[in-house]
Amino acid sequence: MKRLFLAILRIVAAVLLLCLLVLTIFSVSPIYRFSEPKPFEGPDIYNPYEGFSGQWKRANFHTHTRVKGLLNECPEWADSVLADYRKFGYDIVAFSNHNALTKHPADSSLQINVYEHGINFFKFHKLVFNPRRVHRFDHILPFMVSQKQWQYDYLTRDADFIMMNHPDRTILSTPRSLSLLSGYRLMEADCNISTDLLCWDEALSAGHYSHCLLSDDCHDSDNHRKIARRCSWLDVPSARYEDIAPVLMKGDFYSMRIPDFGNGDWKVKYRENANLPSVQDIGVSGDTVYVRLSSPARIEAWGQDHEKLAEAHSDSIAVVLGENDPYVHFTAFFDNGVVLYTNTFARYDAAVADSPYAVAPHKVNVLLTILWNAALLLVAIFLLRCLLAVFPHKKKESRPTVEQLRFRGIVP
Repeated sequence: MKRLFLAILRIVAAVLLLCLLVLTIFSVSPIYRFSEPKPFEGPDIYNPYEGFSGQWKRANFHTHTRVKGLLNECPEWADSVLADYRKFGYDIVAFSNHNALTKHPADSSLQINVYEHGINFFKFHKLVFNPRRVHRFDHILPFMVSQKQWQYDYLTRDADFIMMNHPDRTILSTPRSLSLLSGYRLMEADCNISTDLLCWDEALSAGHYSHCLLSDDCHDSDNHRKIARRCSWLDVPSARYEDIAPVLMKGDFYSMRIPDFGNGDWKVKYRENANLPSVQDIGVSGDTVYVRLSSPARIEAWGQDHEKLAEAHSDSIAVVLGENDPYVHFTAFFDNGVVLYTNTFARYDAAVADSPYAVAPHKVNVLLTILWNAALLLVAIFLLRCLLAVFPHKKKESRPTVEQLRFRGIVP
């Protein structure tokens, strides 16, 4: 009994030490000196909808399917998921499984190469668009801003652009981290109960420009509570990636939160989803930013430091963006429970850049980087020695030679 208890104790100790060793190895990272946040400024107002045609196509870029293997987050295969979304009038459906690219089940010309990066305890996930290769390295506990920034940097090098997924559900997604991080072009800004888009405003207020792209993050398309709850409407001529990518970069789209119409009655859900409100006109005239909707709503204009700049109960609103107003975006609340979000109009200098988007400077702090990774190395060596000590290796005794036996007087 005592031997069994000791054996179990050794196994538990070995597992714990092995977990700590893996955690240490997957904590390697540079340490950065981040630049101070700076609000948007400039003589011009960036209009993400400039030249829009109103060819809105309904899209979902973040959804999961069943995959080969034991670990699955979704019970349905890609063809079933696609069919379920088609019933709601989706024109664009991308499959973003974790660390894997999924083929379009019906039409290869509609293939969108995208995957969700990140299998960590903090749910720090990113959507990677059109990657040259799939990266699997991840920090198991990405508690430092430098670790998150490094992931954005190395993922962007091998992809067209990336999206920050569900920051309002990410552990340690703090105002400080949002004010420092840059390198993502899109943000999944509404993935929780609240509609305030506070995480997005915290990043925008620090001068980190991105567009709000909403999707279901669906893990079961046969569940009425999971499907057709969030989507984005893109002003694109087709559902091909070569048309979609420039629009996502520019920001010529709006996003929407949708109630679970019918609460289980699929006929009601289909009918109401076929009659959703839309943006009829949106843009900039001088220093005035405006939006006109297909039906009346409570429209709120939000600006720097999450300040409400204006509110109107109408089908339209116009806001003058003063020289000292860094940005504005609109949220519309309709009577049927639908919430519509526009992208952001921000101050910038058109003579210097094409848009307000920029990767904020973050230089490597060489000394802290060396100290941090050296400390990790020492911890790893210590854990490895402890791991080896849990199961000590007994030296096999060698048989004595004849000379040794004679010396001991055992043999003549």
